[in-house]
Amino acid sequence: MAVGAGASGEGLSGHVLHEVVPPGPVETPKHAIRFAVCGMSHDHIYLMVEAIRRGGGELVLAYATEPDKIAGFKKRYPDVKWASTVEEILNDKSIQLVLSSQIASERAPLGVRVMKSGKDFLSDKPGITTLDQLAAVRKTISETGRIYAVEYSERFDVKAAVKAGELVKQGVIGRVIQTINIAPHQISQRAGDAGGSGGRPDWFWNDAQFGGILCDIGSHQIDQFLYYTGSTKAEVVASQIANLQHPEHPHFQDFGDMMLHGNNGCGYVRLDWFTPYGLGTWGDGRLFILGTEGYIEARKYTNVAVNTQGNNLFVVDGKSSRYIDCNNLTLPFGPQLVGDVVNRTHTAQDQEQCLLAAELSIKAQSNAKRVHLDWQKKP
Repeated sequence: MAVGAGASGEGLSGHVLHEVVPPGPVETPKHAIRFAVCGMSHDHIYLMVEAIRRGGGELVLAYATEPDKIAGFKKRYPDVKWASTVEEILNDKSIQLVLSSQIASERAPLGVRVMKSGKDFLSDKPGITTLDQLAAVRKTISETGRIYAVEYSERFDVKAAVKAGELVKQGVIGRVIQTINIAPHQISQRAGDAGGSGGRPDWFWNDAQFGGILCDIGSHQIDQFLYYTGSTKAEVVASQIANLQHPEHPHFQDFGDMMLHGNNGCGYVRLDWFTPYGLGTWGDGRLFILGTEGYIEARKYTNVAVNTQGNNLFVVDGKSSRYIDCNNLTLPFGPQLVGDVVNRTHTAQDQEQCLLAAELSIKAQSNAKRVHLDWQKKP
């Protein structure tokens, strides 16, 4: 819906349009499932739970070991029943789906156990941190027919990213040539921000546990590269990582980037942990999609120095330049995944694409060149 339009500068042929995605209809969930949470080491678990609840899921059981995470979860979901062991969840035949944001390196082994118990699994990203884990996940999927999904929230939980996908599929910018993802993050966030306002746990600083910067937050961006380009095969052309300003944590990386080449497009990703407090949110995430007939930019979490609103989409094609406010869009991932659990489909997330994103992120991390700059702090 266009709410304002005006001619661009004198002598230019295009028009500048301002659109707002209209609110979608309030839909009653089409399906109902019972699900559990097993591990909540990262607060992404709340996005995951709410997505499944929107789709008709009933949270019936939870398990965790970190006291602070348990306290926070009980405050938000006071009526949830708590399991005393992982096995209590695995042995409950009524549970169809298990969610986990356990320590990253522990997610895939848990997912294998979940699938072998006859349930589907939704992991926080990164869903897999080693190639051995990936092989085990693929083998278990083949043997059990279960779903191993990964919540790549920078696409699934960002309305501007969802709208960008719709426009790409409609051919608005022609064939996609390249994606560029700029994904800055903030280590210590102030109270009220999502993520690290309470301080980071020990495992956050250990790449053997969090997977490394390219495997961890980079998996978000590789997922987007594959999705928007439609690539079913891809390779990491080059990658590099660095610990530039955290010498007290030698197993941490605060900067990384990579180049990707797929059978249907190219990609570049830059990741870092240097977002300053002055931004006002945890990161100025940007997505650029270059097409043969136009381009798209998503300013996901803020419109820096203009306003603090997120979900901003900018589209340029042969006819106009458009700004689209995407905040009214309804996120489809949760209802789609619940439908997949019931119908044994892969509408919410293509299984092979999900695992290819994990594979590429692991390879980018393990093969990355380690960079040192002359000016950085010494250990």
